[in-house]
Amino acid sequence: MKVLILTYYWPPAGGSGVQRWLKFVKYLRDFDIEPIVYTVENQNFSIVDETLLNEIPEGIEVLKKPIFEPNQFLSLFGSNSKKQSAGFLDSKPTLFGKIARFIRANYFIPDARKFWIQPSVKFLLKKLKESPVDVVITTGPPHSLHIIGWELKKKLNVKWISDFRDPWIDIDYFHSLPLTKKSEQKHRKLEESVVRASDKVIVVGETMRRNFLKYNGNIEVITNGFDERINTRKVKTDDTFSITHIGMMNADRNPKILWKVLSELCTEDQNFANDLKIRLVGKLSNEVQKELGVFQKEAIELIDYVTHKEALEYQQKSQVLLLCINQVPSAKGIITGKIFEYLQSKRPIVAIGPEDGDASEILENTKAGKIFDFDNENDLKSHILELYNSYKKDEVRIESHYVEQYHRRELTKKLAEAIRSI
Repeated sequence: MKVLILTYYWPPAGGSGVQRWLKFVKYLRDFDIEPIVYTVENQNFSIVDETLLNEIPEGIEVLKKPIFEPNQFLSLFGSNSKKQSAGFLDSKPTLFGKIARFIRANYFIPDARKFWIQPSVKFLLKKLKESPVDVVITTGPPHSLHIIGWELKKKLNVKWISDFRDPWIDIDYFHSLPLTKKSEQKHRKLEESVVRASDKVIVVGETMRRNFLKYNGNIEVITNGFDERINTRKVKTDDTFSITHIGMMNADRNPKILWKVLSELCTEDQNFANDLKIRLVGKLSNEVQKELGVFQKEAIELIDYVTHKEALEYQQKSQVLLLCINQVPSAKGIITGKIFEYLQSKRPIVAIGPEDGDASEILENTKAGKIFDFDNENDLKSHILELYNSYKKDEVRIESHYVEQYHRRELTKKLAEAIRSI
């Protein structure tokens, strides 16, 4: 079988958005499916990881088409604009930032990559007529790619799977967009139309599956995952009581309750203050950086973006891993991709988020950590103390279960079955 995969994020793009379909492509041939990738040619990604190019299987056909992105022009007016994704909205934007956000929200629907839709449809119609495929797969965000898939289905009657790495109207930052009523209705209508028209819809969590069932009965959950076998990497754990977060931490993801608890413990116990190391790897919002001002400088380690390999090493050497769910209306359905890579590290996970959400269910089923609601201060403080006491005895470890189901090859096996089912 041949499948055409439309993805905006592809190496050398870095960050979490590229991992899902890079790994699927890596393993699809094991299940007698030949992937063909379509992506952007003039890449202008804010995060680049050249090492990921080595993971593309030899001989994979990669089609590319240039894209016009308005964000490139917005960056001329602000030095940081081009490095700021929609998911990293500043809670206190400048006047220009407010204007740019309004334009982006209401004039670029479904997103700022909308100008890639028609050129891509024209290019791919010609390509697919010359070299047909069995299935077209689109992955979003950006959700503009789903519109391309929808157009290809209408014009060629090709089988089409839409993959939602993140929700559309339930994505964490949607509530922060300055949308007019008309624009919001347009987003909702487009999301419904895409889900209804798809031959199959793949989502990363149960909450999203339930939300989409009213539009399409053929919805399947295939989560994100990790790509290394447990305990294959040997990294010495930190001497300090390190609590590490990997990835972007915006204002919605700022774990204020944790900073409060850690500050109190530092005040109450000087030994705790001396042993504590808060390590944050990735881009931070201004709000987070201000919160960290209450800790002594020696306790804070801020690291910019690192390669995927380096991120894995930071995870494995940390005493504790921090997982933060965005405090937004759709929080119960948020499953950050890092949770699965955290699983392979065999380090205890402390999560801040809904105790009855999708992420909570994964932690409970795997026994890999505990999650605490945004206001559950007492239980969080007790658990941090428990972990600290274990650290002092050199006994910080977990016995997680059922983790191998999240290996990328196992997930690709599920994907292959989903492809054949249509």
